[in-house]
Amino acid sequence: MIDPSGVKIRTGGPEDIPDVLALLDGAVAWLAGRGRTGQWGDRPFSTDPARVEHIAKYGAEPFLIRLAVDDRGRTVGSCVLSEERGAYVPAVAERELFVRNLVTDRTRKGSGIGAALIADAVEEARRRGIGLLRVDCYAGADRGLVAQYRALGFTETEGFEIERPDGVWPGQVLAIRL
Repeated sequence: MIDPSGVKIRTGGPEDIPDVLALLDGAVAWLAGRGRTGQWGDRPFSTDPARVEHIAKYGAEPFLIRLAVDDRGRTVGSCVLSEERGAYVPAVAERELFVRNLVTDRTRKGSGIGAALIADAVEEARRRGIGLLRVDCYAGADRGLVAQYRALGFTETEGFEIERPDGVWPGQVLAIRL
């Protein structure tokens, strides 16, 4: 599928994990460069064995990796979907598709790649006959990430907190009803 943002959306697999890690490394550097280390810290994902192992799991069931690829064949965005939510996210009493990870190339910020990946996720939920798409995100600092998801059509539902050695990580669950 080619989206109006000019990217092609395709299904990824285990061979695409290095591209996903590179996007995450770029996002960490971009956030850290703005003093916003509360979400993912300041260390690249690719230098942390636990994070690499976690992201590598996205290359197998029950996950679906959807990639945004530009006209040069370069991966510029990734959205990982699953019908299983993270353990720290409150359950719902219905079938759902969950955005487990969404990241885009920060040099292409504002180009519609994230919106294209979310539109693709909505279509995947419809294809599966699922009426609920949810995501969780970092809700700290100025809640900027929450605002971005709201701009993509999500509505805030419940908040949550994860206790970490360096303090509490505030999270927000958001949903789109189809």
